[in-house]
Amino acid sequence: MRLALGLVLLIGCAKTSGGAPDAPAAPPAPASAPVAPVARVAPEGAPASRTPSPLRGGDAAADADDADTGPPRAPVGMLLVPAGSFAMGADAGGEADERPKHRVTLEAFYLDETEVTNAAYAECVHAKACAPPDPRAAAKNHAGPEASFRRPAQPVVGVSWDDASAYCRFRDKRLPREAEWERAARGDDERRFPWGDDAPTRAHATFGRALGSGATDDVGAHPLGRGPFGHQDLAGNVWEWTEDEYDPVAYTRSGKDRGEPGDCKAILASQDELRRGGKQGFTGSNPIPTTCERVLRGGAFNYDGPGLRVTNRVHHPGGFRLVMAGFRCARSP
Repeated sequence: MRLALGLVLLIGCAKTSGGAPDAPAAPPAPASAPVAPVARVAPEGAPASRTPSPLRGGDAAADADDADTGPPRAPVGMLLVPAGSFAMGADAGGEADERPKHRVTLEAFYLDETEVTNAAYAECVHAKACAPPDPRAAAKNHAGPEASFRRPAQPVVGVSWDDASAYCRFRDKRLPREAEWERAARGDDERRFPWGDDAPTRAHATFGRALGSGATDDVGAHPLGRGPFGHQDLAGNVWEWTEDEYDPVAYTRSGKDRGEPGDCKAILASQDELRRGGKQGFTGSNPIPTTCERVLRGGAFNYDGPGLRVTNRVHHPGGFRLVMAGFRCARSP
């Protein structure tokens, strides 16, 4: 993707159920009331769980010592995604880079219950461990006033892949792998959306808001959209950076059963082959990359409903600081 195309590509991040452009929808509804935290299970010696604060995006600078004599709990603000095999990708629908459906086996890991918030990210900036978000991210994408994206409990936006990675390190975490993200959103039953197979509604997620006419919601505002392991906002609100480089043919590689893409050299060769074969559209409406880009997952506030499917894959250069992109962190047990 060329930076000269930045504005057009950023506005869309466009890769929908069939390559159609996003459609505007109704203005945002008020946030729903918070729900009770989901039980957390963690390895021996992990700190006791506390109710996560949406202002902190499920993060804490340091976990308190566990004085509880009961079962160990997950790190504060994180939920366990158990080890197991799941179906990744799809055999029909969506884009060619989502195929074929295949089994992937992963170890257990923890994933933040919510997207990282402005308030939580500001702590990293204050500690001089993170760069500030782009202060003109909304203006650059004609997305309305910057202030409409900067409430403390909204997901942080205008951060690059490197910014997101630095924040996760600051919290002694890491970005999730692409396969881990899909595992957390899809569970064991091959659901189409994090909450199941029902089509998205405004009760499930933040989506379908035209740029300049709507923004993100506070994290956790749509409890009916919880994923199979309790995570919130895996669909809509903001795209989420993942650890992996984008590999358009990852699902045919030798490491597919472990959710491993090719290395950058192999990815570049595959992208060149797609171009030579005239397969524009293989990755959706964004151009086939000419560099090793990063994967984003989950859809955003300006995206269409069908595009919120858990198998949808979007790619952008890691240096992009998008108004429709944020992240959450993972941690290995």
